[in-house]
Amino acid sequence: MKKILTLAVLAAAVGLAACSKKEDAATAAKADGPLVVRVGHASPLTGPQAHLGKDNENGVRLAIEDLNASGFEVGGKKVTFELISEDDQADPRIATTVAKKFVDDGVNVIIGHLNSGTTIPSSRVYNDAGIVQVSPSATNPKYTLQGYKNAFRVMANDVQQGKALGEFAVKDLGAKKIAIIDDRTAYGQGLADEFEKAVIANGGTIIVREFTNDKASDFTAILTKIKGTAPDLLFYGGMDGQGAPMAKQMKTLGLTAKFMGGDGIHTAEFMKLAGPAAEGVTASLPGVPLDSMPHGPEFKKRFEAKYGVIQLYAPYCYDAMMVVAEAMKRAGSVESAKFLPEMSKTSHDGVTATIAFDANGDLTSAAISVYRVEGGIWKLQRTVGGPAAPAPAATPVAAPVK
Repeated sequence: MKKILTLAVLAAAVGLAACSKKEDAATAAKADGPLVVRVGHASPLTGPQAHLGKDNENGVRLAIEDLNASGFEVGGKKVTFELISEDDQADPRIATTVAKKFVDDGVNVIIGHLNSGTTIPSSRVYNDAGIVQVSPSATNPKYTLQGYKNAFRVMANDVQQGKALGEFAVKDLGAKKIAIIDDRTAYGQGLADEFEKAVIANGGTIIVREFTNDKASDFTAILTKIKGTAPDLLFYGGMDGQGAPMAKQMKTLGLTAKFMGGDGIHTAEFMKLAGPAAEGVTASLPGVPLDSMPHGPEFKKRFEAKYGVIQLYAPYCYDAMMVVAEAMKRAGSVESAKFLPEMSKTSHDGVTATIAFDANGDLTSAAISVYRVEGGIWKLQRTVGGPAAPAPAATPVAAPVK
């Protein structure tokens, strides 16, 4: 028995020594090579929002390609950024599963998620794990009001967006009797809530409020009910996959109210799906028009040459990745705990704006632009807040109305 135990101990010792040598070899190899930074990205890559998810993914990918091509260094050591992209299907439950997978996979930073409904629940997972998260597109205010010091956002939130839309609906479009439909997601309902507040503050009246979901395609019953209230304007809080058929069905039913939405419908895909029904639709977009952004035209040219037309948030995804990279460089570390303090010191000359964060992780200066489809293109009507910018003829997400 003693012999057996002795042999077992010796074998274990040899095994441990071998493992130790392997680990030392791996560490040495890592020390000799570039630092590998794993960038987690999550968005809907399948389903009705897949076009938006791929747009986000490609925005991050372009930033990573640029960083890797530049010979980017942190602490005097060359860095290779590696994109780890997951499909959260715009589903909060799947998003938290994806978040836990990212943590288990040892990602260094998260760029995402796309939707507020997925960003908010996943943010708790990242906060518990101490991983920096930057959302390029989740606009619900709750995301940055949870007290998480690791949560940041590189675009305006829905308080700002809803206020701009509500004021525009009443003062510019002359709407007094307004109907609202939202998709009951954190984004859609949250934006609709802020829009409603702004309408009332500006003297308008909400005569009916209905809801659907982010998988629906037939809105005939809801629209028929709303038609009976004779609204001046119908506001939809949700994404283009539902906004486009809703606009078409309004025309079919003879509902003559003006149609308005937020950034979720300000896409090339909305124009494509809605066809002629897109004409006259009003929508907002956080930020100034891409053509007026500091480096917007150059970004558009490079991005579209590789990935096709920009759908919505790709420039913000690019900026989110660059902000993180700069924070790592200033900290001299790729570890979230070490570069997190540098995030709050950000002053980045980005594609979309000069990015700096307030105490909550929101932008210190955020603009909202309102557009209307005229002659088959999104035409800028007004920009509120943020840096002053000249008004271009149209935004780059425009597509011909077919």
